[in-house]
Amino acid sequence: MAESLPEHERILQEIESTDTACVGPTLRSVYDDQPNAHQRFMEKLDACIRNHDREIEKMCNFHHQGFVDAITELLKVRADAEKLKVQVTDTNRRLQDAGKEVIAQTEEIIRCRIQQRNITTVVEKLQLCLPVLEMYSKLKEQMKVKRYYSALKTMEQLENMYLPRVSQYRFCQIMIENLPKLREEIKEISMSDLKDFLESIRKHSDKIGETAMKQAQQQKTFNTALQKQNNVNYGRNMYAINGRVPEPKYEITSKRTLEEEDEHEEEVLTAHDLVDFSPVYRCLHIYSVLGDGETFENYYRKQRRKQARLVLQPQSSMHETVEGYRRYFSQIVGFFVVEDHILHVTQGLVTRAYTDELWNMALSKIIAVLRTHSSYCTDPDLVLELKNLIVVFADTLQGYGFPVNRLFDLLFEIRDQYNETLLKKWAGLFRDIFEADNYSPIPVANEEEYKIVISKFPFQDPELDKQSFPKKLPMSQSVPQIYIQVKEFIYASLKFSESLHRSSTEIDDMLRKSTNLLLTRTLSSCLQNLIKKPHIGLTELVQIIINTTHLEQACKYLEDFITNITNISQETVHTARLYGLSTFKDARHAAEGEIYTKLNQKIDEFIQLADYDWTMSESAGRASGYLMDLINFLRSTFQVFTHLPGKVAQTACMSACQHLSTSLMQMLLDSELKQISMGAVQQFNLDVIQCELFASSEPVPGFHGDTLQLAFIDLRQLLDLFMVWDWSTYLADYGQPTSKYLRVNPSTALTLLEKVHRGMKDTSKKNNIFAQFRKNDRDKQKLIETVVKQLRSLVNGMSQHT
Repeated sequence: MAESLPEHERILQEIESTDTACVGPTLRSVYDDQPNAHQRFMEKLDACIRNHDREIEKMCNFHHQGFVDAITELLKVRADAEKLKVQVTDTNRRLQDAGKEVIAQTEEIIRCRIQQRNITTVVEKLQLCLPVLEMYSKLKEQMKVKRYYSALKTMEQLENMYLPRVSQYRFCQIMIENLPKLREEIKEISMSDLKDFLESIRKHSDKIGETAMKQAQQQKTFNTALQKQNNVNYGRNMYAINGRVPEPKYEITSKRTLEEEDEHEEEVLTAHDLVDFSPVYRCLHIYSVLGDGETFENYYRKQRRKQARLVLQPQSSMHETVEGYRRYFSQIVGFFVVEDHILHVTQGLVTRAYTDELWNMALSKIIAVLRTHSSYCTDPDLVLELKNLIVVFADTLQGYGFPVNRLFDLLFEIRDQYNETLLKKWAGLFRDIFEADNYSPIPVANEEEYKIVISKFPFQDPELDKQSFPKKLPMSQSVPQIYIQVKEFIYASLKFSESLHRSSTEIDDMLRKSTNLLLTRTLSSCLQNLIKKPHIGLTELVQIIINTTHLEQACKYLEDFITNITNISQETVHTARLYGLSTFKDARHAAEGEIYTKLNQKIDEFIQLADYDWTMSESAGRASGYLMDLINFLRSTFQVFTHLPGKVAQTACMSACQHLSTSLMQMLLDSELKQISMGAVQQFNLDVIQCELFASSEPVPGFHGDTLQLAFIDLRQLLDLFMVWDWSTYLADYGQPTSKYLRVNPSTALTLLEKVHRGMKDTSKKNNIFAQFRKNDRDKQKLIETVVKQLRSLVNGMSQHT
């Protein structure tokens, strides 16, 4: 208990000295002490309060007199205060009366100051609004004069700089609402201008392309002339003509060195000179500013693709004239020149990938179109002009970086077609030459005529040179003409090979292959058809053989001619050879075969004129007229053969004699001929003797001994058997190598004997009034019957043995 009292005093001291907000922890400690501490603390607190009350009371008692004195002093001052209040009130009244006028003037001043402040505010706001109105007025003016790109920039300034400052005004809201409409209007107008531009370049693309191709050709001509001056081989030239800055292309006016070009060259034009590209630039800028550049790019590319398809669609009659092809190429070149120009002067509107894709699509279509339409061309001159156009077309576009290798590959296909048209044309020329030829040796009256002929055809004959004029060259007029036409064909074929960017070796190979086609197909076919024509006689065939011999000899000169053109030696490994030798050999063999055929046909015609009286009692004593005519024909014909190679003439002569012998034998053995008198046999024997005499007269030199007479050996032995009636010898020696009648077949002998037998029977009937002959006839008939039996047995024995 004694310990808690000092603690309570300490707590009371803390309460008295501590801020009221901090009393809480002190009071809490009262309750944390021992039990009944609270009661004891309250008692201690009451005691403390009583002490303080006694101290306050003491202090009040101490100061009470001073308080009374102060109150007394205040009461004394109240009267003075009342007087002062009256004076102050009067002063205030007079002051209020005096201040009314000041207040009125002050209010006027305030009103004027407010007006002045409002005016200042209006001026400030107008100064903010005036630039907006001026910019909007400027915008309207720009729209009016069609300066749309500037108008868009003005709109951008209005939106970003001016309108935000005065956005609280209603007219600004109206402006803000109008700006999107103006933008749409600008887009529509610029798109309309773009459509007009696209229509314009569609119309002008052919002119642009024509100018580009002309400049490419001029540049190529200039480079070729320059290379010739510098003795430089032809090279591959690159062309470009869009006139882009700062690298000018095809500015030939600054490079001309030839006086003729100075006189005739026109001012170099570019795509920009021919077409106003400002609409596309303007439209691109406008759409870019509006943030719609992708839409514009897609629209532009879509429309250009459509135009590309239209440009690539040819006219149905394009293949009829070179102008149709030129117009087609000009439009395509113009299209891609424009695209190249757009590619280099804009960013992103046209990309290289896009142009490459467009070109690949176009190239496939172009190649397909050219394949189709060139196949309709039958005129080689038109095909050649088409080739030149394709070369210029390819070189022009190559100058813009477009790959054109496929076009040059196409030219090789067209080259084959060109060769086909040339072959058809030259086939007609060859036919005309053959039709106009007289198939007789070329007469030359003097040295001048001779030089004219050998200047056209490489003919050399030392023996002929020794002869005096007038003289005849062995070949006919068609030979030098054919030779000239073959050279012309080579020139024509060479024209196509020019400017194809191929090596001399490739050109040489192309020339030789095309010439081989001309010789082995065209000329060979013409010769074969000529040989087969009905009106070509033996004389003409002989001349054709002579002509082909000289043409064959001239083939080496044609090879030299090609070598001189291409400067490729014939010894080069890959050099093709001309197949003219085989062509002319084949033609010559065909002509020889035709000679044999026509000679035999002529012999058959004479044989058909034979008019034997098979029942004559005795011969006329001389050979038949048809046979003598035939022999005279053969003799004159073989005289013409003197210019033929010996083997050909000998073969023709042997063939003719064999065919004559066979025809005469068939005449005797003809199944329709039922009987032959011995007089007819004798007459036939006289005819065969004439044939033998003709054979022994050596109508064609070169036969050894009796070689030609052996053609009639079968007839001779058969007729000798009947003329001598030497059946006993024939039957006795049959089958022996030394038999006199070795070439007589039993069946042939039997057939003729039966006909003679029937003839003898008929003669006996007519002469039965002569009794002295009957016995001889009967004996002879018995002999014949015996011989017939033996011959039949021989024939049957041969058939059984077979």
